Amino acid sequence: MEFAFIFPGQGSQIIGMGKDLADAFPSARAVFEEVDDALSQKLSRLMWDGPMEDLTLTSNTQPALMATSVAAMRALKSEFGIDVTDAKYVAGHSLGEYSALCAAGAISVSQTAQLLRIRGNAMQAAVPVGTGAMAALLGASLEDAEAAVISGSHHGICQIANDNATGQIVLSGEKAAVEKAAETAKELGVKKAVMLPVSAPFHCDMMKPAADAMAQALADTVIAEPAVPVVNNVTATPVTDPDQIRKDLVAQVTGRVRWRESIEWMAGEGGIEKFAEPGCGKVLTVMLRRIVKGVEGKALNSPESFEAFAESLKS
Repeated sequence: MEFAFIFPGQGSQIIGMGKDLADAFPSARAVFEEVDDALSQKLSRLMWDGPMEDLTLTSNTQPALMATSVAAMRALKSEFGIDVTDAKYVAGHSLGEYSALCAAGAISVSQTAQLLRIRGNAMQAAVPVGTGAMAALLGASLEDAEAAVISGSHHGICQIANDNATGQIVLSGEKAAVEKAAETAKELGVKKAVMLPVSAPFHCDMMKPAADAMAQALADTVIAEPAVPVVNNVTATPVTDPDQIRKDLVAQVTGRVRWRESIEWMAGEGGIEKFAEPGCGKVLTVMLRRIVKGVEGKALNSPESFEAFAESLKS
């Protein structure tokens, strides 16, 4: 059975994330130690003990989620003999794309942690607090969302930031524009249009300063060809060329996260029948059910889930 690893993005973080992996597997603990050293910060202590308000700072959340996902991958290999090369593809949601690239050997753990620290800081600093906003349209078609964006764009920047799943689309941009788009969505009959409690308007043109910062950081980063193709957010197609990966990581900061399309491509043309989500939570596994039917999803977030996954690959 062909399978793919998918890596979660911001919003999956919890206090205690990855601690059971570090306690159970020396290979996982080594990843957390490497990230701590790379950032000159006891990020693992913050992840395991809190406080939550510090963990949810974008500059901490992004490397923390990556560390947990990569620690899970290391444990899968060292304890259960499951390597990233056993998968046909890897993919990650927003910052999860960095986890995917790291897991596939394209970027080292230390470099990935440092890049995500830069990315988190740059995204937070790109827009003054209160000037941007994001809204989730639940039950909306892509056509509904596009119509709402056109309405909102008369009031400023308004874009589709995330096409997450069927009926789950997120808008981003200037506050007045996004609020108007949310109103229009309701008028169009969208089930729910909810303003999100976010600190910045991610994945829209307001993030251009952050994209510039990432272009500079990535220019100095050694990127190798990944061991397996990465289905990236910008194109929703598999990529292996390091120069293209670098270019797309910059474009991803302001561009749409085409997650629904990525999953549809892997489950269709890519021939994937099983998706495994290593790291924290099960957001992508739950989302999977809304995107495609007839595929299996498994969240790999505990030693017990690793063992069950390893057994499932034998059958």
